[in-house]
Amino acid sequence: MIDVTLFTDGACKGNPGPGGWGVLMILGDQEIEIFGGHPNTTNNRMELLAVINGLKEVKTNSDICVFTDSKYVKNGIENWIDKWIENGWQTSSKKPVANKDLWIELNDLAKTKVIEWSWVKGHSGNWGNERADYLANKGVKLNSDI
Repeated sequence: MIDVTLFTDGACKGNPGPGGWGVLMILGDQEIEIFGGHPNTTNNRMELLAVINGLKEVKTNSDICVFTDSKYVKNGIENWIDKWIENGWQTSSKKPVANKDLWIELNDLAKTKVIEWSWVKGHSGNWGNERADYLANKGVKLNSDI
């Protein structure tokens, strides 16, 4: 049974450029919104930071469902990360894994929690994803003149 639901999203105006991340956390009938950003970053970093910051907010031993519209995040944590670690943080094409610092942090967090990873199509009317997108764009605005 899922105790906590996280809708996460990242945004970037330019890539790299000012970016933001947003999380809608649902605990029963309570909704918690968090967001932040960086002045010069990439969309993938913001997608990862959304999940990381959302998981950090879960203070209890809860079963968590993470909804992300990033196949990069979902595939990375479910399918690619073990091979990256085995290969010394290199991709299958022998290149360094991008965002290694964030992947290490996410992997360490994920090991301490029971997480169901779910992909949702972005900008398709899913209310939780739309709210996370709104929050991510608030994070962008904190770090830009947009």
